[in-house]
Amino acid sequence: MTELVLANATTVESIRPGLVLVVPLIALGLIFLSKDRPNVREAWSLLAAVSMFAIVASMVPDVLEGTVHQTTIGTFVEGIDLVLRADALGMVFALVSSGLYVLTALYSIGYMRGHHEPFQTRFFAMLCASVGAALGVAFAANIFVLLVFYEVLTLATYPLVAHDESHEARVSGYKYLAYALSGGLAVFGGMLAIFWLAGDITFTRGGIEGLSTIAAEDPWVARAAFALLAGGFAVKAGVMPVHAWLPSAMVAPTPVSGLLHAVAVVKAGAFGVARTVIDVFGPETVAEIGMGVPLAILAGATIVISSLFALRQDNLKARLAYSTIAQLSYIVLGMALLTPMALTGGLLHIPAHAFAKLTLFLCAGALYVQLEVKYISEMPGVAKRMPVTMTAFAVGSLSMAGIPLLAGFVSKWHLLWGGAEAGTLLVPAVLVTSGALNIAYFWPIIYTAFFETADDHGGKPVLDNPFGGRSEKSMAYRADGGHDDHDHDDHGHVELPPSDGWDRPTGRLQETTPFMLVPLMSTMTLVLLFGIAPDHMVFFDLINGIVEASGAEGVIDG
Repeated sequence: MTELVLANATTVESIRPGLVLVVPLIALGLIFLSKDRPNVREAWSLLAAVSMFAIVASMVPDVLEGTVHQTTIGTFVEGIDLVLRADALGMVFALVSSGLYVLTALYSIGYMRGHHEPFQTRFFAMLCASVGAALGVAFAANIFVLLVFYEVLTLATYPLVAHDESHEARVSGYKYLAYALSGGLAVFGGMLAIFWLAGDITFTRGGIEGLSTIAAEDPWVARAAFALLAGGFAVKAGVMPVHAWLPSAMVAPTPVSGLLHAVAVVKAGAFGVARTVIDVFGPETVAEIGMGVPLAILAGATIVISSLFALRQDNLKARLAYSTIAQLSYIVLGMALLTPMALTGGLLHIPAHAFAKLTLFLCAGALYVQLEVKYISEMPGVAKRMPVTMTAFAVGSLSMAGIPLLAGFVSKWHLLWGGAEAGTLLVPAVLVTSGALNIAYFWPIIYTAFFETADDHGGKPVLDNPFGGRSEKSMAYRADGGHDDHDHDDHGHVELPPSDGWDRPTGRLQETTPFMLVPLMSTMTLVLLFGIAPDHMVFFDLINGIVEASGAEGVIDG
C-alpha cells in the first residue's frame, strides 16, 4: 500500500525543506561567535545537528502518506526554478546524513579534545556546513539546485580535509578540490545537454518527460549526457579510475573521514547517480540507450580492484578508504542493473553502508586518540585494552562482508537477486568475490586484535607485494614486519604494541570517553537492527515506493 501511495505522491508548499538549510547558516555564525567558549560552541553544534534531524524526521510520515514537502525560493532563469523538495529518494539520503551527523557531532567533541586538535572552531563550523550542503543535495528538486549544493559541499569539506594545514594535508586538499570540481564541471555539461534535449531539468520519477522519445531519436547525444552526469557524480562516489582523491583525504581528522566516507560526500556522489538513473533518464530509457552495461562494468571492476588494494594497506584508515571505494560501487552497480530488485539493493546500501562504515571509522578514531594506534601492525591484542571498541569494529567489518543478520547482508542479498533479474551470472560472481575479499582484509584485523600478541603477529598486510601500494624499494620494513614511512616517522610510535601486551581498562566501559564510546555503540546498534529487522525501519517503505514509481518493471518486461 505504501508503494502505491508514494507512486502517486502530491506536492504541497512547505517551509520545512528550506528551514532545514537555514539551521546550519545560523549555527555557523553562533559557532564562530563562541570561539572562545568551547562548551558553548560545541553545544551549538549539537543543537544544530539535533534540529536538522528533527526537521527531516518530521517530514517522513507525510512522505510515506504521499505528501511531498516543497519550498519554492524563486526562479533562476526561465525554465530553471530554485526549489527544494523532500521526496522519498531525497528523504533516504537526508535521514542518513542528518541522523548520523548527530552521532558524529557528539563523537567529534571527544575526538577533538582528546587529541588536542587545532582549529576546532573552524572544524565544527565546516562540519555543520558540510552536512547542510548534503541536505541541500538531498532536497534539490532539479539538476541545477543539486549542482549548486554539490559544489558547496566540495568547498565546505575542503577545510576539513586540509584541517591541520600541514604540507601533506594541503596537497591532499588540492587534490580533492581538483577531482571534485572536475566532476562538478562534468555534471554542469550534462545538465546543459539535458536542458537542450528536453527543455526541463526537474527530477521526475521514471524520467523527465519527453527525454525517452528524444533519446530514441538521437541516442548518442543522450548517451553523452548520461555519461557526463553519471561520470561527474561518480567522482565523489570514488568509482575507478576517478577514485584517487579518496585515500589521500585520509589525512583529515577521523570524524571527517567518517563524514566523507560514510555520511555526506561519497554518498552525495552515489545519490547523484541514483537521481540520474531514476529521476532524469528513468531505468527504461537508460536500458534503451545501453548505458547500464558500461556503468555496471565500471562498478564491478571497482568493487574487485579496490578490494585488492585494501589487502595491501597497513594503515587502518587507508584500508577503510579502499573498502569505501568498493562499497560505494555496490550502490552504483544497483543503479546500473536497472531491475527493481537491483535498485532496491543499491538504495538499501546507502543506509547499510553508512551505519557500518561510520562504526569502523569511529572505532579507528577511538584507537588513535586513546592508544595512538594508526597501523594494523600495532594492533595485536588491542581488544584486551578496548573490548567494546573492537567488538563494534568486528560487527561493522562483518556487515561490510555481507554476513547474515547484519545490515550489509540485507542490501547485498537484494543486489544478488537483482543480478538474477538482469539475467547475468557476473553479478553474483562479483558479489561472492567481493565478500571473500572483505573477509580477507577485515578478518586479519579482528583476529590480531582479539587473539594475537606482539610476539606471534607477523605485522604485514595481507598481501606482501607491491600490488595496490608503493614498491618495496620505497618502504623500509621493521623487524616485526611493519614498515616505516613518513607517517610512521612523524608519529613516532614504532614500538607499538607494548612488548608486555595491552592492559585491560580499569572499569566497565572506561576504555575511552563517553563522547566517543556512545556514538560508536549507537552505530553498531543500527547495524544490528537494520540486519535483524530491516522491514521495520523506515528505509524499506521509502525505497519500495521509489522503485515502484521508477518504471523499472518495464526493464524486465522489455
